[in-house]
Amino acid sequence: MSVHRLTGEALHVFRGERHVLRGVSFAAQGGEYLEVTGRNGAGKTSLLRTIVGLVHAESGRIEWNGLDIHRDARAFHAQVAFLGHESPLKADLTAMENLHFAIGIRRTIDATEIARALGETGAGGFADRPVRTLSAGQRRRVALAGVVLAAAPLWVLDEPATHLDADGHALVGRLVERHRASGGIVIAAVHAPLPVAEPGTRHLGLTSS
Repeated sequence: MSVHRLTGEALHVFRGERHVLRGVSFAAQGGEYLEVTGRNGAGKTSLLRTIVGLVHAESGRIEWNGLDIHRDARAFHAQVAFLGHESPLKADLTAMENLHFAIGIRRTIDATEIARALGETGAGGFADRPVRTLSAGQRRRVALAGVVLAAAPLWVLDEPATHLDADGHALVGRLVERHRASGGIVIAAVHAPLPVAEPGTRHLGLTSS
Protein backbone atom coordinates (compact mmCIF):
# COMPACT_ATOMS: atom_id res chain seq x y z
CA MET A 1 0.00 0.00 0.00
CA SER A 2 1.42 3.38 -1.01
CA VAL A 3 1.92 6.03 1.66
CA HIS A 4 0.24 9.34 0.98
CA ARG A 5 2.27 12.52 1.42
CA LEU A 6 1.34 16.21 1.58
CA THR A 7 3.96 18.95 1.42
CA GLY A 8 3.92 22.73 1.30
CA GLU A 9 6.98 24.73 0.36
CA ALA A 10 7.65 28.44 0.92
CA LEU A 11 4.00 29.52 0.79
CA HIS A 12 3.24 33.22 0.58
CA VAL A 13 -0.43 34.19 0.86
CA PHE A 14 -2.06 37.62 0.95
CA ARG A 15 -5.51 38.55 2.21
CA GLY A 16 -6.17 41.86 0.54
CA GLU A 17 -3.03 43.88 1.14
CA ARG A 18 -2.08 41.92 4.25
CA HIS A 19 0.74 39.39 3.92
CA VAL A 20 -0.83 36.57 5.94
CA LEU A 21 1.56 33.67 5.32
CA ARG A 22 5.25 34.34 4.82
CA GLY A 23 7.27 31.44 3.49
CA VAL A 24 5.37 28.71 5.36
CA SER A 25 6.52 25.13 4.75
CA PHE A 26 5.24 21.84 6.14
CA ALA A 27 5.10 18.11 5.47
CA ALA A 28 2.93 15.21 6.60
CA GLN A 29 2.57 11.64 5.45
CA GLY A 30 0.20 8.75 5.99
CA GLY A 31 -0.32 8.00 9.68
CA GLU A 32 0.55 11.52 10.82
CA TYR A 33 -1.34 14.41 12.36
CA LEU A 34 -0.17 17.98 11.69
CA GLU A 35 -1.36 20.36 14.40
CA VAL A 36 -1.45 24.00 13.28
CA THR A 37 -1.48 26.60 16.05
CA GLY A 38 -1.23 30.37 16.35
CA ARG A 39 -3.05 33.43 17.60
CA ASN A 40 -6.18 34.76 15.93
CA GLY A 41 -5.13 36.34 12.66
CA ALA A 42 -1.95 34.30 12.37
CA GLY A 43 -3.21 32.69 9.16
CA LYS A 44 -4.39 29.24 10.30
CA THR A 45 -7.61 29.32 8.30
CA SER A 46 -5.84 30.87 5.31
CA LEU A 47 -3.33 28.03 5.35
CA LEU A 48 -6.03 25.35 5.46
CA ARG A 49 -7.99 27.00 2.66
CA THR A 50 -4.78 27.17 0.63
CA ILE A 51 -4.13 23.48 1.24
CA VAL A 52 -7.54 22.51 -0.12
CA GLY A 53 -7.26 24.87 -3.08
CA LEU A 54 -9.85 27.47 -2.05
CA VAL A 55 -7.12 30.12 -1.80
CA HIS A 56 -4.21 30.38 -4.22
CA ALA A 57 -0.76 31.18 -2.89
CA GLU A 58 1.05 34.06 -4.56
CA SER A 59 4.17 31.93 -4.48
CA GLY A 60 5.19 28.54 -3.20
CA ARG A 61 3.88 25.08 -3.93
CA ILE A 62 1.66 22.42 -2.36
CA GLU A 63 2.06 18.83 -3.51
CA TRP A 64 -0.06 15.74 -2.90
CA ASN A 65 1.87 12.54 -3.54
CA GLY A 66 4.48 14.48 -5.48
CA LEU A 67 2.09 16.36 -7.78
CA ASP A 68 1.01 19.99 -7.56
CA ILE A 69 -2.53 20.05 -6.18
CA HIS A 70 -3.64 22.38 -9.01
CA ARG A 71 -2.41 20.04 -11.74
CA ASP A 72 -5.58 17.93 -11.44
CA ALA A 73 -7.74 19.76 -8.91
CA ARG A 74 -10.73 17.45 -9.35
CA ALA A 75 -8.67 14.35 -8.56
CA PHE A 76 -7.08 16.04 -5.54
CA HIS A 77 -10.41 17.23 -4.12
CA ALA A 78 -11.72 13.67 -4.31
CA GLN A 79 -8.97 12.76 -1.83
CA VAL A 80 -9.85 15.49 0.68
CA ALA A 81 -12.44 15.87 3.44
CA PHE A 82 -12.53 19.54 4.46
CA LEU A 83 -14.36 20.84 7.51
CA GLY A 84 -14.34 24.61 7.87
CA HIS A 85 -14.91 26.63 11.01
CA GLU A 86 -18.65 26.68 10.30
CA SER A 87 -20.44 23.36 9.73
CA PRO A 88 -21.46 23.14 6.02
CA LEU A 89 -25.04 21.97 6.52
CA LYS A 90 -28.33 22.98 4.91
CA ALA A 91 -30.64 24.26 7.63
CA ASP A 92 -33.93 22.89 6.30
CA LEU A 93 -32.65 19.34 5.71
CA THR A 94 -32.30 16.74 8.44
CA ALA A 95 -28.90 15.48 9.53
CA MET A 96 -29.53 12.27 7.59
CA GLU A 97 -30.60 14.16 4.46
CA ASN A 98 -27.59 16.49 4.64
CA LEU A 99 -25.14 13.62 4.68
CA HIS A 100 -26.99 11.64 2.02
CA PHE A 101 -26.75 14.67 -0.29
CA ALA A 102 -23.17 15.72 0.56
CA ILE A 103 -21.61 12.26 0.45
CA GLY A 104 -23.83 10.99 -2.36
CA ILE A 105 -22.16 13.33 -4.84
CA ARG A 106 -18.81 11.73 -3.97
CA ARG A 107 -19.71 8.05 -3.81
CA THR A 108 -22.55 5.56 -3.39
CA ILE A 109 -23.85 5.48 0.16
CA ASP A 110 -26.85 4.02 1.94
CA ALA A 111 -28.89 4.95 5.01
CA THR A 112 -27.34 2.24 7.15
CA GLU A 113 -23.83 3.61 6.63
CA ILE A 114 -24.99 7.15 7.37
CA ALA A 115 -26.77 6.05 10.55
CA ARG A 116 -23.66 4.22 11.71
CA ALA A 117 -21.47 7.32 11.25
CA LEU A 118 -24.00 9.55 13.03
CA GLY A 119 -24.03 7.08 15.90
CA GLU A 120 -20.24 7.13 16.10
CA THR A 121 -20.19 10.91 16.46
CA GLY A 122 -23.03 11.00 18.99
CA ALA A 123 -25.52 12.44 16.50
CA GLY A 124 -27.77 9.41 16.11
CA GLY A 125 -30.41 10.75 18.48
CA PHE A 126 -31.24 13.71 16.26
CA ALA A 127 -30.59 12.26 12.81
CA ASP A 128 -34.14 12.99 11.63
CA ARG A 129 -34.39 16.54 12.94
CA PRO A 130 -33.97 19.59 10.66
CA VAL A 131 -30.51 21.05 11.17
CA ARG A 132 -32.01 24.47 12.00
CA THR A 133 -33.37 22.95 15.24
CA LEU A 134 -29.96 21.68 16.36
CA SER A 135 -27.46 23.39 18.65
CA ALA A 136 -24.05 24.43 17.34
CA GLY A 137 -22.45 21.44 19.07
CA GLN A 138 -24.98 19.03 17.58
CA ARG A 139 -24.35 20.45 14.13
CA ARG A 140 -20.64 19.93 14.62
CA ARG A 141 -21.22 16.27 15.41
CA VAL A 142 -23.23 15.88 12.21
CA ALA A 143 -20.47 17.58 10.21
CA LEU A 144 -17.86 15.28 11.76
CA ALA A 145 -19.92 12.30 10.64
CA GLY A 146 -19.65 13.73 7.13
CA VAL A 147 -15.86 13.81 7.41
CA VAL A 148 -15.85 10.15 8.42
CA LEU A 149 -18.20 9.19 5.58
CA ALA A 150 -16.14 11.00 2.95
CA ALA A 151 -13.68 8.08 3.00
CA ALA A 152 -10.88 10.47 2.03
CA PRO A 153 -7.24 9.88 2.97
CA LEU A 154 -6.64 13.58 3.75
CA TRP A 155 -8.66 15.36 6.44
CA VAL A 156 -8.29 19.16 6.70
CA LEU A 157 -10.10 20.46 9.77
CA ASP A 158 -10.51 24.04 10.99
CA GLU A 159 -11.12 24.06 14.76
CA PRO A 160 -12.83 20.64 14.61
CA ALA A 161 -13.78 20.67 18.31
CA THR A 162 -15.41 24.11 18.22
CA HIS A 163 -18.79 24.25 20.02
CA LEU A 164 -18.18 20.79 21.50
CA ASP A 165 -18.15 19.82 25.17
CA ALA A 166 -15.45 17.73 26.84
CA ASP A 167 -16.91 14.49 25.48
CA GLY A 168 -16.99 15.99 21.99
CA HIS A 169 -13.39 17.12 22.32
CA ALA A 170 -12.40 13.58 23.24
CA LEU A 171 -14.44 12.28 20.29
CA VAL A 172 -12.45 14.39 17.84
CA GLY A 173 -9.23 13.01 19.29
CA ARG A 174 -10.47 9.45 18.81
CA LEU A 175 -11.50 10.13 15.22
CA VAL A 176 -8.09 11.61 14.44
CA GLU A 177 -6.32 8.65 16.03
CA ARG A 178 -8.43 6.15 14.11
CA HIS A 179 -7.91 7.92 10.80
CA ARG A 180 -4.18 8.10 11.07
CA ALA A 181 -4.05 4.48 12.29
CA SER A 182 -5.64 3.57 8.94
CA GLY A 183 -2.87 5.43 7.08
CA GLY A 184 -4.70 8.73 6.68
CA ILE A 185 -3.35 12.25 7.18
CA VAL A 186 -5.02 14.84 9.39
CA ILE A 187 -4.24 18.56 9.24
CA ALA A 188 -6.07 20.55 11.92
CA ALA A 189 -5.94 24.17 13.06
CA VAL A 190 -6.62 24.33 16.79
CA HIS A 191 -6.59 26.76 19.69
CA ALA A 192 -6.48 23.98 22.29
CA PRO A 193 -4.52 20.76 21.66
CA LEU A 194 -6.55 17.72 20.73
CA PRO A 195 -6.15 14.57 22.86
CA VAL A 196 -3.92 12.83 20.34
CA ALA A 197 -0.82 10.76 21.08
CA GLU A 198 2.44 12.61 20.45
CA PRO A 199 4.12 9.88 18.35
CA GLY A 200 3.08 10.60 14.77
CA THR A 201 2.15 14.20 15.57
CA ARG A 202 3.85 17.15 13.90
CA HIS A 203 3.50 20.78 14.99
CA LEU A 204 3.33 23.94 12.94
CA GLY A 205 3.13 27.21 14.84
CA LEU A 206 2.16 30.32 12.89
CA THR A 207 3.01 33.82 14.07
CA SER A 208 1.02 36.96 13.34
CA SER A 209 2.49 39.13 10.61
